[in-house]
Amino acid sequence: MSAARHLIIDDTAAACFSTHFPERHFRIGHALCGHPLFERERLLALGKALPKRCVEFNAGDLPVSQDPGHTPRTGLTLEQTIERIAESGSWVALKYVETDPDYRRLLVDCVRQIAPHSEPRAAGTHQVEGYIFLSSPGAVTPFHFDDEHNFLLQLVGSKALHTWDKSVLGPLDIERYYGGAHRNVVYRQALDESCQRFTLQPGEGLHIPVHSPHWVKNGPAVSVSFSVTFRSRPLAREAAVHRLNAKLRRRGWPVRPYGRSKLDDGAKYFFIRAMRKAKRKLA
Repeated sequence: MSAARHLIIDDTAAACFSTHFPERHFRIGHALCGHPLFERERLLALGKALPKRCVEFNAGDLPVSQDPGHTPRTGLTLEQTIERIAESGSWVALKYVETDPDYRRLLVDCVRQIAPHSEPRAAGTHQVEGYIFLSSPGAVTPFHFDDEHNFLLQLVGSKALHTWDKSVLGPLDIERYYGGAHRNVVYRQALDESCQRFTLQPGEGLHIPVHSPHWVKNGPAVSVSFSVTFRSRPLAREAAVHRLNAKLRRRGWPVRPYGRSKLDDGAKYFFIRAMRKAKRKLA
């Protein structure tokens, strides 16, 4: 039995996959507006069922550059936050929703539609994960980047995404993240000139490239959005080299950042694979 066609990958979107994925932003449509899994009561039930580490909620009136260690709270419980989301000035993230069988089926169906277009460009689709964001009017998601292939689908309300190419990050910003730092990064006013701005309405989605820094501001109504994410073999290889670089740098070794030398990156990945193989044999 074929999966439901939740995404709208028309000729324009298909062409964007072939020319833009995975390095550039592009739009995609979807047919998930009104889906029962994104109704308020169902989201509250999901939030209660998820482990605490998979639920994040805080005040939504944040600066673009937010120290993650000092993110303000509203004093409300998760239930109160979701029930009063229209006036609570809050931001809610439900993470790894694929642990719920209903959401996993939906997520996998979406990725099955994406894979025929993404695989020729970044093969080895794996680690499929989903995130749902429920936000008050005007709420801000601070400047950050993500470590997965991400298709952000807007379901309710609107939001404006301010995005950049990953090249605007410092040479060590990404490496620090893989070494354990938070994904939030400091916003510099000089970045304004190179910003790409996308406004998403219900039924619209956006491919956000891996490590592309961005910040988000909700429109004048409550917003619900769904991030469909996965990883690929090339991304897994890059992440492994970043992690090794972070370890070597902590030990005082001179390290060439990822992407500066294909030969250097290849040698590091060969070493990583050899170490993994040796550990499996010892186990």
